[in-house]
Amino acid sequence: MKLSKVDLSDIIAIAHADGHLQLLLNRGDELDLLEIPAPLAAYEGLQQLHEIISESTPLPIAPEPIAMLPVSSAMASAVGYDSDEQILQVEFHTGAVYQYSGVDLDTWEDFHESDSIGRFFNQEIKGQFCSERID
Repeated sequence: MKLSKVDLSDIIAIAHADGHLQLLLNRGDELDLLEIPAPLAAYEGLQQLHEIISESTPLPIAPEPIAMLPVSSAMASAVGYDSDEQILQVEFHTGAVYQYSGVDLDTWEDFHESDSIGRFFNQEIKGQFCSERID
């Protein structure tokens, strides 16, 4: 048996008609229909392969965006919080957006209600929680 590495990522649809396997390919800026003489079994085999791959690798679910609230602060233009995931999101005046994980609800409420968003951020958030720049 001879094995070959195959990249099928450009195939977006398959069909079989009149003894030909039809492949719709994504060529980047255009779609291309390729027809190859093949028995119906080739089409059925590709359908089975697709089903096996689809079952073993579910599509990732994009997280819901965090609703942002405008704030009056010299440091940030908006803040938001996801209570299910305990993620604080801060949009700075520079345009950078960061998420801070593990922020409990009480900390969020204290942060959002503080007289100085910047001072609270520097004392209670910055360096206390894992952060990731998302934009």
